Amino acid sequence: MNKILAAGAVASLMFAAASASAASVTGEVGEHYTNLGFGFGTTTPGLALTGNWAHNDDNGDVAGLGLGYNIPFGPFMATAGGKGLYMGPKDGDEGYAVAVGGGLQLPVAGLFSLYGDYYYSPESLSSSIGNYTEAGAGVRLTAIPVVTVSVGYRYMAIDGKDGDRDNIVADGPYIGGAFNF
Repeated sequence: MNKILAAGAVASLMFAAASASAASVTGEVGEHYTNLGFGFGTTTPGLALTGNWAHNDDNGDVAGLGLGYNIPFGPFMATAGGKGLYMGPKDGDEGYAVAVGGGLQLPVAGLFSLYGDYYYSPESLSSSIGNYTEAGAGVRLTAIPVVTVSVGYRYMAIDGKDGDRDNIVADGPYIGGAFNF
């Protein structure tokens, strides 16, 4: 019964975040990977819900659903939160993980903003895989409110377990964009 109540509380928080804030659909393309995502409330104080799917033909897939809390600190917007992840490495067993981390956003020069994020899951919070690491940083240009263009660097790595090789889903620069509504 407690698990049902906890799941209901988390679902309520997610729906509250989705209904109270603007939504976005994002995409990133790197040399060897693609990352597609969505977000609710990612640019405003309070709850934020995110999701993504990253794919690399040589190293597999990562899909995640995240819940965070955005806190304004002067010009910065800091996010603290976590992600539930499904990982399908090209070599190794499929697995699940819970990653914790956060990010920072800093508007600069009106149309531009700097951003960065980092999430980590140790082996103790993962099943069938070793550690999971995700990091990204870049610059966004918002010339009109509904469209954002970004350039940056993304790193996503699944450490192998029980003799399986490590799988690097993303490791390099990307160009991306978002549609905000």
